[in-house]
Amino acid sequence: MQNLKDTLRHAAETRAALGHFNISDLVLLKAVFEAARDLNLPVIVGASEGEREFAGTRQLAALVRSLKEEFDYPIFLNADHTHSLPKALEAVKAGFDSVVYDLSSLPFEENARQTRAAVEALKSINPAVLVEGEIGDIGSGSSIHEDAPRNPQPLTTASEARQFVTETRVDILAPAVGNSHGMLKSMVDGQEKKHLDIDRIREIKAAVGLPLTLHGGSGTVDADFKAAISAGINIVHINTELRIAWRRGLEEGLAADSDDVVPYKILPHAVTKVRLVVSSRLRLFSGLPSVG
Repeated sequence: MQNLKDTLRHAAETRAALGHFNISDLVLLKAVFEAARDLNLPVIVGASEGEREFAGTRQLAALVRSLKEEFDYPIFLNADHTHSLPKALEAVKAGFDSVVYDLSSLPFEENARQTRAAVEALKSINPAVLVEGEIGDIGSGSSIHEDAPRNPQPLTTASEARQFVTETRVDILAPAVGNSHGMLKSMVDGQEKKHLDIDRIREIKAAVGLPLTLHGGSGTVDADFKAAISAGINIVHINTELRIAWRRGLEEGLAADSDDVVPYKILPHAVTKVRLVVSSRLRLFSGLPSVG
């Protein structure tokens, strides 16, 4: 069975990126898995600390493991945006394939020091687990925002990235390259799109030579995704777009029959909506032609 490290290496060799989609319930997991399996593409499902608290860390690990084993399928589980070592240890012990150890809100040196300690602690439990570090400020929360920040934070520099990777020995790096968590209201209906600094991605890739993750991908213009992947991005996170699709699908299911109270008749509407988003993103990230 493929592991995440080898899958990332193959994606890089083929100038593709793995899609990372956050889940917090069976509806989202079902939609992501079905979309990936239809296209025969590897996929990463992620769960932040809040999502793990809701769904259960060990429970999510068991669900993903059951899909991986039953279908012999390359679906991987990531502990997204983990802010404490106990939570990271909990995820690794449960069987997660990777951990995003996110201390990006701390000063650079403190972030590096604590991330290095976390890498050592997590790999002492499972040497194969991949640990991702994050530098730069891209905001927080996969939600809908009224306005963009008035004073955007500076982008991660290549020298910062090189220093951080050297000091921490992380396996994957998540830099700030024009990306941001969540979406503006104007992005929900397509009036506005996020844009990335492709040259900065290329510089950071050359400086560190590691897999790079793009967090906060929801609402990004498609052309920038393609250019970013070509420049060195290997994992793209999508969350807010799924949450919007989940809500719209749920509303559609409830509206279809106002008297229906059967979850397995209502929830497939949400599965369908989310599945369409995941499928379109996976096609884009892997270089497959779009549909429709």
